[in-house]
Amino acid sequence: MTSRPIIRQKENASRPKIGLAFCLLGRAEAVLLARGAGFDFAVVDMEHGPLGPDSLGQVAAAGLAAGFPVWARVSGPSSPDLARVLDCGATGIIVPHVDSEADAMRIVRACRFAPAGGRSIPGPIPGLDYAILPAAEFCDSAERPVRVAAMIESAPGLDAAAAIAGVEGVDMLVIGTNDLADGLGIRGQLDHPDLLAAFRRIADAAAGAGKAFGVMGLPPRLVESHAPDASFIVATNDTNLIVEGGIAAIARLKS
Repeated sequence: MTSRPIIRQKENASRPKIGLAFCLLGRAEAVLLARGAGFDFAVVDMEHGPLGPDSLGQVAAAGLAAGFPVWARVSGPSSPDLARVLDCGATGIIVPHVDSEADAMRIVRACRFAPAGGRSIPGPIPGLDYAILPAAEFCDSAERPVRVAAMIESAPGLDAAAAIAGVEGVDMLVIGTNDLADGLGIRGQLDHPDLLAAFRRIADAAAGAGKAFGVMGLPPRLVESHAPDASFIVATNDTNLIVEGGIAAIARLKS
């Protein structure tokens, strides 16, 4: 069974992959909007807002058909949807609030089939065109495209970044910019030297373990200074894009 095309974050890309988060747009058409705008991937945000597994399934199925990677961000290491979003067609999973090596190991156990983990074997899945396969072939084919990202967004997570990156089965460390600043006691101070230092520590931890490094919530003006090595950048979300674009359009008309 041939796996579908995916973002392979461990490869050296000529440029970072740039994505759009969906906080409200839970329809299949959102995939074509994001792709048409030039984004490389989308993230369905199930941590904040109304989107859940049903929306994720619709968007992920459209992404599979369009050859456009769709990731899911769940609510945390204890989320009941860790494996479910993969069963529903997500290319990868972003897990926020990963504060320890134990958290990372828990995620891997839920998202990886044995022997790497303990993921339950589902029925036919959209990622394999619902093909009915022998169990061994099914697990091998379903496992191959899966990418697991651990979000670092707290002081404990920062301290444990190297240990988290070292967990086999974790493919990428992603920084949650605003929550990390908040967790370091510098809420909203994205230019603060302590935050810049934290970014560097996490990027170094990822590189040291041979893992990819990504960012969410980082204003584009700060990407070059804070995350020059990021290969995975969630540039904005649908809500911000509409509100900021609307404000700019109205300002132009009023002027």
